[in-house]
Amino acid sequence: MTCLDPRGEPAAFLGVGLGDAPVVRNAEGRITDAVIDDIAFISYLAGTILGDGPLFEVAVIHHTNCGTGFLANPTFRAAFAARTGLDESVLAAEAVINPDETVSADVERLPASPKVSERITAAGYVYDLDSGLVRMVVPPVQPRPAQQAER
Repeated sequence: MTCLDPRGEPAAFLGVGLGDAPVVRNAEGRITDAVIDDIAFISYLAGTILGDGPLFEVAVIHHTNCGTGFLANPTFRAAFAARTGLDESVLAAEAVINPDETVSADVERLPASPKVSERITAAGYVYDLDSGLVRMVVPPVQPRPAQQAER
């Protein structure tokens, strides 16, 4: 899961080739309800094909100097909200100013969702656009089993 910013092409900075990994991208690389639904589908499909055992790691990757940082500016955000009809408070929450903080918050959303399979892990990374380096911010965590998540 990463941002759609063309400066951070995951195939280039992760070295993955065609068919190596499903890549979900959105305007900020954030874990939204729609992304959780996509991950739930991909993990269900993989579990059906692969059978028992661990499935895969969801690598949540935010990057430095994200364009969504403009959403933190009230004037920019208000104008964009007026143009699109989107809710300003939702837009403000999507801004990636400190990628270490936002990637940590997003990784926490995955194990908290009852839709997400306990057979995957999730980890958080930050890609530095200037250096081209990726660093781990949140080590892999596994969602709680469904019975525990419902409590």
